[in-house]
Amino acid sequence: MSQLELLEEHVVFGGTQYKYRHDSTVLGCPMTFSLFLPNKETFSNPPLFWWLSGLTCTDDNFTHKAGAQKAAARLGVAMIMPDTSPRGEEIADSEDWDLGQGAGFYLNATEKPWAPHYQMYDYITKELSAIAHNHFQLNGPEFISGHSMGGHGALVIGLRNSDRFRSITAFAPIVNPIEVPWGVKAFTEYLGDDQETWKEWDATELLKQHTGKEIPVLIDQGDADGFYDTQLQPAKIAAVADEKNYPLTVRMQKGHDHSYYTIATFIEEHLEFHLSQLSK
Repeated sequence: MSQLELLEEHVVFGGTQYKYRHDSTVLGCPMTFSLFLPNKETFSNPPLFWWLSGLTCTDDNFTHKAGAQKAAARLGVAMIMPDTSPRGEEIADSEDWDLGQGAGFYLNATEKPWAPHYQMYDYITKELSAIAHNHFQLNGPEFISGHSMGGHGALVIGLRNSDRFRSITAFAPIVNPIEVPWGVKAFTEYLGDDQETWKEWDATELLKQHTGKEIPVLIDQGDADGFYDTQLQPAKIAAVADEKNYPLTVRMQKGHDHSYYTIATFIEEHLEFHLSQLSK
């Protein structure tokens, strides 16, 4: 396991917010991640909530803007927040804000120049998971959530690992990336032209073929989100869920947009939704 460098430590609501850096062997570069731990004396074995952020974000966006620590401290939930891509001068990048660094799409790239470093799926599900489990002894139940590109990542990782995660939530997720501009652009670059290979990274396609354990999904989507029609289109995955009688709920939130104000409004409900699945 790579050595962890503690960058920040803040006591908040009786818990502690940390920020770490480590050298990732999967991504071939230094990476940061943030971690919130509730009070250790009160919650000795807390469940773990994974948060995946969206395009242009780092692990700081959620910790600074979502206001989730108060609810997590009350509920006794640990939260881990990875960065959104590999980073560094030697890492492939693009001048476009929706590709390259800050836009890893939580997949394993197969095409040059991305493949040597853009292995975010393996980084999260293997390397960072091992750090969470082995270094921090976070071995309780796990949930996963995210926003926009990170909502896509949460749905894909959750559905592909339904034996591991108890539930999935998402804010304004890209549910069908193979059919929208953000996804087509990224998948063409990262995965090549064979669109059949894209389907394993598309939540709507994964749900069509899903035969594993059914884990509940909650999606919140603002009806004032400027990306709703062109990039997000949650009705597509909702239609598949209806056909399969899969436990997926899409809540349309009146007046809410694509920002962290929406996340801050409903994040406590998402944490409570995850915890409610433990008693079922």
